[in-house]
Formats: sequence, C-alpha cells, structure tokens
Amino acid sequence: MKINLLSDEKIVESWDKNAPLWVIAVRDGQIESRRQITDQAILDTVLSRSPRSVLDMGCGEGWLARELAVANIHVIGIDVVPKLVEVAQQAGGGDFRVMSYEEIAAGKLGVSVDVVVCNFAFFGKESVEGVFSVARSLLNQHGSFIVQTLHPVMVCGDLPYRDGWREGSWAGFSSEFTDPAPWYFRTIESWTKLFVDGGFRLLEIREPLHPKTGKPASVIFVAEPG
Repeated sequence: MKINLLSDEKIVESWDKNAPLWVIAVRDGQIESRRQITDQAILDTVLSRSPRSVLDMGCGEGWLARELAVANIHVIGIDVVPKLVEVAQQAGGGDFRVMSYEEIAAGKLGVSVDVVVCNFAFFGKESVEGVFSVARSLLNQHGSFIVQTLHPVMVCGDLPYRDGWREGSWAGFSSEFTDPAPWYFRTIESWTKLFVDGGFRLLEIREPLHPKTGKPASVIFVAEPG
C-alpha cells in the first residue's frame, strides 16, 4: 500500500477522530495487553529512575500522569489532540498542554525534567525524529529518556523486517473505531540509532513478556545523555 507523505498528519487526524472511544477503552480496561502487562511495565520503569519530575509525551487521557502523581511526582503531559488533553485536565494529576511534536522540536516547550517518557505514542516518522533531536535539551542533569513501543519482531508480520510505513488497524478494539492511522515501522537497530543520533546511550532494553504466550508484549528503551 502506498501512503502519501502526509502520513504523520494522518496519524493526528485518526486520533482526533477516535479520541472519545480511546478514553473509554483505556478507562474501562478494554485493552488486554495494557491491563495485564504494558501499563505496569512503563510505570515500573519510570519509577525505577526515581524522578521528581516527568514529561509525558503523547499523554492521551492522562492515566500515567495520575499514577505518577500518587508517588508525588510532578508531571507535565502533552498531546496534540485537544479532546484528550481536555479529559486529562478534568481528571487532574498533572499539568496538561496541547502541543505537537513539531512544536517541541522547534523548542517551544521550554521545560526541564528528570524523565521524558513516551508510552506507545511515537508512531510517526519525521515528527518522532524531530523529538529525538531535542530530547536531551528537555532533561535535567542525569535525566532519562524512556520509550515504550510495539516490539518490532512481534508486529513485523509477514512483511520484510525493514523500516517503512505500515497500514493501521483497530483489530481487537470496538467496531466503532474508524480510519486507523498508518504508522512507521522501525527495527530494533533503527530505534537504537535514533537514540544514538540524539546524543543518548542506552542503559536498558526491557521486553515485558505476556504471561500466557511468553512472548514480548512490547519493548522499552531506557537511555540517558551520553
């Protein structure tokens, strides 16, 4: 399938359209992998760095910020979808703002935190590369950059194991979800290169396992400026 060069924009359009359904899916625990594995995995990883402040990129409806707030951590949550930010603001637990990755890459955020975390929200190409180019500037001394994403080996399917745009899917979600967003597939090698090119060194690569299948449910990268 040929996807045009506006694929990053198509991702935003899809999430804006499906935002209300996403809020329900998250808060009702409809996503099995999140409920059983990946939510706790990212929470444990962030807490392992003992941060006092966290920037949650692609915060969605704010669940991670609320969990971190319980540990008295100050959280700034940013998302490009106003509907999601509004819901997060209503629930509290953090300082939530509407902002795009492109605006962050342009230096418009102006914060410094102990941990920058992105939990399943780096699906584009140029927009994500832009964030990696400035991520170091958002961290305090000895800060950490943490990313949880789809495990490339598990989601590659029958397609070649190489970088490129893929068709989106809402498989496993309510039939009410529409217009799934395309996403940019990256290999483990390519993810690693993003960190290195951004001036980071990887400290850990975690692979949370599904309790039934024993296979990775995701991959979590933990890095610090190097």
